[in-house]
Amino acid sequence: MADKSTAVQKAPSSGSLRVVDPQSQFERMAQMHDEIARRAFEMFAGGGGVSGRDLENWFNAEEQLLHPVHVNISDSDSAIRVQAEVPGFEPKDIQISLEPTRLTISGKREESNEQQGKGRMIYQELCSSEMLRVIDLPAEIDTEKTTATLKNGVLDLEMPKTAKSQGKRVEVKGL
Repeated sequence: MADKSTAVQKAPSSGSLRVVDPQSQFERMAQMHDEIARRAFEMFAGGGGVSGRDLENWFNAEEQLLHPVHVNISDSDSAIRVQAEVPGFEPKDIQISLEPTRLTISGKREESNEQQGKGRMIYQELCSSEMLRVIDLPAEIDTEKTTATLKNGVLDLEMPKTAKSQGKRVEVKGL
């Protein structure tokens, strides 16, 4: 995971992060919503159909199906920076969708279930192989100039603000 890949929305290279249009991200989000709803209903039915646990079932289904994406967001006069933890994901596994005030990070990684060694598996913790995070940005960004790098499991996005979103400082003078 020590590799470093960069993507600029206009011309991503073959080894870079994939920038996709918002419509395909929307379709992916709808599909993920359906999968979570299906799993939450399975939990509801498996729990005897007891009402009042809808939200608990939904959150448990999300936890089982999606890898959590923890983010740090910083805002300066000229840019918004988002750092997202995506351990185990490679550039080929990650899709980024940019809109002027919204960032969507999604991904799916392929996992092999090959068992190493001759011993039998006694205990194994599985981490979800899919992620989805939608972030509403505090200002409008220039999607054409956004850059993204992935290094050591941290996705770093530098998103310059549009000219109309950049603040202008005004000095206050006393009379």
